[in-house]
Amino acid sequence: MAERVVTMAIGPLVSMLKDKASSYLLDQYKVMEGMEEQHKILKRKLPAILDVITDVEEQAMAQREGAKAWLQELRTVAYVANEVFDEFKYEALRREAKKNGHYIKLGFDVIKLFPTHNRVAFRYKMGRKLCLILQAVEVLIAEMQVFGFKYQPQPPVSKEWRHTDYVSIDPQEIASRSRHEDKKNIIGILVDEASNADLTVVPVVAMGGLGKTTLAQLIYNDPEIQKHFQLLLWVCVSDTFDVNSLAKSIVEASPNKNVDTDKPPLDRLQKLVSGQRYLLVLDDVWDNKELRKWERLKVCLQHGGMGSAVLTTTRDKRVSEIMGADRAAYNLNALEDHFIKEIIEARAFSSKKEKPIELVEVVDEIVKRCCGSPLAATALGSVLCTKTSVKEWKAVSSGTSVCTDETGILPILKLSYNDLPAHMKQCFAFCAVFPKDYKINVEKLIQLWIANGFILEYKEDSPETFGKHIFDELVSRSFFLDLEESKDYSGYYSSTCKIHDLMHDIAMSVMEKECVVATMEPSEIEWLPDTARHLFLSCEEAERILNDSMQERSPAIQTLLCNSDVFSPLQHLSKYNTLHALKLCLGTESFLLKPKYLHHLRYLDLSESSIKALPEDISILYNLQVLDLSYCNYLDRLPRQMKYMTSLCHLYTHGCWNLKSMPPGLENLTKLQTLTVFVAGVPGPDCADVGELHGLNIGGRLELCQVENVEKAEAEVANLGGQLELQHLNLGDQLELRRVENVKKAEAKVANLGNKKDLRELTLRWTEVGDSKVLDKFEPHGGLQVLKIYKYGGKCMGMLQNMVEIHLSGCERLQVLFSCGTSFTFPKLKVLTLEHLLDFERWWEINEAQEEQIIFPLLEKLFIRHCGKLIALPEAPLLGEPSRGGNRLVCTPFSLLENLFIWYCGKLVPLREAPLVHESCSGGYRLVQSAFPALKVLALEDLGSFQKWDAAVEGEPILFPQLETLSVQKCPKLVDLPEAPKLSVLVIEDGKQEVFHFVDRYLSSLTNLTLRLEHRETTSEAECTSIVPVNSKEKWNQKSPLTLMKLRCCNSFFGPGALEPWDYFVHLEKLEIDRCDVLVHWPENVFQSLVSLRTLLIRNCKNLTGYAQAPLEPLASERSQHPRGLESLCLRNCPSLVEMFNVPASLKKMTIGGCIKLESIFGKQQGMAELVQVSSSSEAIMPATVSELPSTPMNHFCPCLEDLCLSACGSLPAVLNLPPSLKTLEMDRCSSIQVLSCQLGGLQKPEATTSRSRSPIMPQPLAAATAPAAREHLLPPHLEYLTILNCAGMLGGTLRLPAPLKRLFIMGNSGLTSLECLSGEHPPSLESLWLERCSTLASLPNEPQVYRSLWSLEITGCPAIKKLPRCLQQQLGSIKRKWLDARYEVTEFKPLKPKTWKEIPRLVRERRQACRS
Repeated sequence: MAERVVTMAIGPLVSMLKDKASSYLLDQYKVMEGMEEQHKILKRKLPAILDVITDVEEQAMAQREGAKAWLQELRTVAYVANEVFDEFKYEALRREAKKNGHYIKLGFDVIKLFPTHNRVAFRYKMGRKLCLILQAVEVLIAEMQVFGFKYQPQPPVSKEWRHTDYVSIDPQEIASRSRHEDKKNIIGILVDEASNADLTVVPVVAMGGLGKTTLAQLIYNDPEIQKHFQLLLWVCVSDTFDVNSLAKSIVEASPNKNVDTDKPPLDRLQKLVSGQRYLLVLDDVWDNKELRKWERLKVCLQHGGMGSAVLTTTRDKRVSEIMGADRAAYNLNALEDHFIKEIIEARAFSSKKEKPIELVEVVDEIVKRCCGSPLAATALGSVLCTKTSVKEWKAVSSGTSVCTDETGILPILKLSYNDLPAHMKQCFAFCAVFPKDYKINVEKLIQLWIANGFILEYKEDSPETFGKHIFDELVSRSFFLDLEESKDYSGYYSSTCKIHDLMHDIAMSVMEKECVVATMEPSEIEWLPDTARHLFLSCEEAERILNDSMQERSPAIQTLLCNSDVFSPLQHLSKYNTLHALKLCLGTESFLLKPKYLHHLRYLDLSESSIKALPEDISILYNLQVLDLSYCNYLDRLPRQMKYMTSLCHLYTHGCWNLKSMPPGLENLTKLQTLTVFVAGVPGPDCADVGELHGLNIGGRLELCQVENVEKAEAEVANLGGQLELQHLNLGDQLELRRVENVKKAEAKVANLGNKKDLRELTLRWTEVGDSKVLDKFEPHGGLQVLKIYKYGGKCMGMLQNMVEIHLSGCERLQVLFSCGTSFTFPKLKVLTLEHLLDFERWWEINEAQEEQIIFPLLEKLFIRHCGKLIALPEAPLLGEPSRGGNRLVCTPFSLLENLFIWYCGKLVPLREAPLVHESCSGGYRLVQSAFPALKVLALEDLGSFQKWDAAVEGEPILFPQLETLSVQKCPKLVDLPEAPKLSVLVIEDGKQEVFHFVDRYLSSLTNLTLRLEHRETTSEAECTSIVPVNSKEKWNQKSPLTLMKLRCCNSFFGPGALEPWDYFVHLEKLEIDRCDVLVHWPENVFQSLVSLRTLLIRNCKNLTGYAQAPLEPLASERSQHPRGLESLCLRNCPSLVEMFNVPASLKKMTIGGCIKLESIFGKQQGMAELVQVSSSSEAIMPATVSELPSTPMNHFCPCLEDLCLSACGSLPAVLNLPPSLKTLEMDRCSSIQVLSCQLGGLQKPEATTSRSRSPIMPQPLAAATAPAAREHLLPPHLEYLTILNCAGMLGGTLRLPAPLKRLFIMGNSGLTSLECLSGEHPPSLESLWLERCSTLASLPNEPQVYRSLWSLEITGCPAIKKLPRCLQQQLGSIKRKWLDARYEVTEFKPLKPKTWKEIPRLVRERRQACRS
């Protein structure tokens, strides 16, 4: 059978046109005056087209060329006609606004904003357009009859939505069972490579839809993987394997995405992974057939720690061969038939209580057509879910092509798309505007559907409700996946989803060239076709790309979504007059658009822009439905005439911290559903008062700020919780009101805002604490879930019992949480936060609790901070619960509590007493103390009176059976720790030394240990005992799982009496040692045992000298290198340190600071004494190069070292043998350093070892070095970043710059005289050059290449530099950031531009005079 094609549903487009042509506004404002006859004819002919549209679309799907051509022409005509009727509608809205006085407010600007406001001119222009449309429609109808298209009734758009149950099926659960062996195998490969220094690449290959991404997700989220790798990164590659874009995406997928944003992406990537064991998942790689691209990326990725791995998924075997050249690809097999059948039945029968036998029998036949693809099974099951008869099921089976290697599962996915109702096809196909793997905001997606007219208005439901039904239906049919709900830092909730890449291919094939996605700068000149209607841009300089493209072409763009910052104005603005939806992030304070070209705009997203204000003429956007200004941090006002934007439904202003007021007349916006922040300004004619919200039925989130200025309105404010119903505006989602202190007496009736049925979150904010009783009788309605109150000045509050979350902060006079007469139970409360309640001392007003009441039965998170008078947590009575054999006594005030944080509560003595719980055990019952049976995270800080973990029975330790994280900080009286068999993270800050002896009970489960104990000048021998007691060592057969250990004042680990078995910590990867006074010698026995150590930090160890402990220790050059796998070393503030230990070859990063006696950084080097002696005598006999110093086997140090930072090492005379691998070198306050030298010999990589690179670093005769100025310093050949700070007499002579150098910072130096390029080498191309207070520096490089890429330049306080090199002068105009002394500014090169030849001599004279001055 011929494969059916997917086509765009044209029917909804024609239906949209029919609705626009029938709009009541056209008649009400007579905008079609003089065109009535054409209007009537068009309204009669459109239904005739709709009568046959279903038949035409079916013929087009069957690949009948005539039908396809006719549909294409109809689509073109329908688009143009819709644009024409948009103009009619806008004219009607304009006349309505004029009638309501908008013209008077706009003043003389009206002429510029409405150049065609003359009715005669409008009638003439629009009459011609309407006639052309009518002629085109008549031609289509004539062709319709020739082709013989038949009447076929369109299925009505259903208003009865079936209850989809897509959450009842857990695809991850089925995938976990079906791919268990695959997951186990790949995890084994990744974990087994832990000691591999090379990058491990594991390609997973299979055809599309077989579950590669799902398998990768299972591996990525597996606890063993999460624990094994220090850094996990996930990036979807999809269409284009562009190295820089991919490197940027990887960095932005990490927690450090905002670090070093000004650096090149590959440099950022290299720094991100450096020294860390990471797992990078590159999902859906299929355009990487060029080895050089992968090699460029791999060079950066190889800087990760040992055991780092890349897991890739791809459909292309050639890609896997390139990326995983050293390892065979992991071929993912088809899913077994019984799993496919399970998926189909789960989808097909999800809404049916029973499985009809006759339908089940058809499933086996359908299973064979899926060829083991879970995506195909899910798609077919979703199609079958809407069918009820055997005939329909068999039709689906017979109409489905069997999956093959050539077609994959696309035929099944096309069937799934074709089975959609027409209006859903249009909505889904629009999603082609988003890139693959893009996280789509569900709320924004529905608003974009509405803005483009895909969702028609119905009296029964709002467009948003109808759009949500469509989205849910598409989810149930598996068109959307990975639904997530998240909350941003301001507390605003949002839901996101994704589209499977194969489903995205279907959408793209439907939209053809109507959707254009550009995630990087397009290479083709004609990347933007005239047929484009929806455009997504997320590349750099998007405005330049748009301006260049729009200059040549004129597409009728309806949607423009720009995900990158825009800094310059868009040009050719008149070509954007068809826009319905626009998203821009403006990087300037001014508004770069002209509203007069945006009349048809329905959706405007300016979130996170830098604008300070919106122009007044934006109020002429009468069609605008959505205005998103969230997180516009500099925005301080809204347009005063916003009340005329009567179509506005959603206004997002959260995160606009500088917004001072709201515009007046908001009660006119009767369609408003969402208002996230209301700022009540000082009353005045240009400012809305809160009373204007009287007509709003607010839903979602509401914040009122500065409530103290609501004068004499306590009773009305109490109505926030419940009396009057706001009736006209149905506000949904979240609303925040600020600066409520500006609300005066007459406006107090606004207080009924809290009784709205859709209100989910309410915030009340005072700017300062004052006397208030506003909330004494506060009674919010039952639907309110989240209550946040800041700086309320009352002593108690009303009824809060129905809350799910309560946050009280800065309510300094609040004494009790529960007033008299209220119930003591909070049956729904899950989160309770109490902060800065300075007078809070009791949980209720009376002294005893009511009997038989559990206060917090569902509480999951409890945060208490700065409640200085609070003595104890609330208690509850012992209750009898039935159990086998009788009752048991239990107390469950916190039975579900998972997170407990108590900070700065000085009077809190114990945690509440543990209950007596009878648990069965062999031989009877035993008493177990478990006050917090579900607690996972416990953090205690600055509890001055907290001494012990109280228990009901003396001598019985309290038990936290589920506790995973325990943090105890600044609790000076606490001397023991509780039982917690599952504890994995333990943090003790400023703890007693005695606490040390309780740590051993957690060693079998701990992965993260931080012990920062109190400092004692002397350490008794009793304290220097092992953390693992002798009796414990015998029972620990396995090694400790600890990977991170931070120790401060823990002399017991390193003292003379310490018996610490360091080989017990074989998994330790990071060790920090702080203020260990007993540490004198390098603990080489410790280093030898820590075989997994990657990061070592030692600081504030005042007695550490570094000399080997054994008197007969061999020379440093002969000693073994430990720890062998160390990659990062940091030494700070060890003032006695003289000698380094023999660092291992694996080291990549070294930081040394505040080690004032350190004499060498690479062990005890021969020749150092001679160098020190020479440096202390006459500078005139300083060796010219390091080659004059004795050579030793130690010359080749740290072949992997890339970063070296030295600060405040005043005794360091030289830095010798810098490894060629070094890329970053920083020196600060190291004034004694007189020589920098790079290792000689064959450590350079082959490509770097050229005759050119060797020639300049050959030794010079000693006679040549007769003065400091003759001295030359040799930098590593791959150095990219060099910083020299506050080193007054350091490095006299010439500093030669290697070719890769990008950034050079020298500040506070009085030794260097000249900067030069290496002779014979390609000159460097600097990006940043900062020279400040370099008193002796007189010469800069004169090669143009050095300054060609410069974007940041500072030369200040360098008196010896008399003038800048000419090639640098010529570049000054193109350097973005520069700070120069005044004498350099006048020499800035500007090309001569004489108007006549006679002016040339004068200009030359002026130029010469400027140069002399």
